[in-house]
Amino acid sequence: MNRELLDLLVRNARQSDQDLADQLGLSAEAVAGQIAELEAAGVVRGYHAIVNEDKVEDPQVTAVIEVQVVPEREGGFNRLALRISRFPEARSVYLMSGAMDLLVFVEGRDLREISSFVSEKLAPMEGVSGTRTHFLMKTYKHRGVLMDHEDEFEKLKVTP
Repeated sequence: MNRELLDLLVRNARQSDQDLADQLGLSAEAVAGQIAELEAAGVVRGYHAIVNEDKVEDPQVTAVIEVQVVPEREGGFNRLALRISRFPEARSVYLMSGAMDLLVFVEGRDLREISSFVSEKLAPMEGVSGTRTHFLMKTYKHRGVLMDHEDEFEKLKVTP
């Protein structure tokens, strides 16, 4: 597996095979073959655009939900995490260390829609013993991309 190729794809998956090849010192055919292998092996699962919701007319609301779970005897956290993952509102689900067990990123049209998801679908699930919901207010950087980037950083004024 070529980690450098993966890193380049994560930064910009729209680069041509030739552009990637130039950066890696390979042929375009070799890069295309490696990408096909990564996709066939399930390493590369998809390609996504990074959207600045502040610039969209009807932006989505995003919430991060910490979920405390009672692990099952057989399967631990996996079965419940997979059940939560199947909800269309759940965009990402992660097993975490610490006081809470799962971290769930949820998107909806508004706060009410996300609140309904939590109170009607997530919290009542057997095995869920607690939730904490945090609404994202503004995104400054997502997956390494600055949302409101400027060419120069503002210099802080120094006063005596």
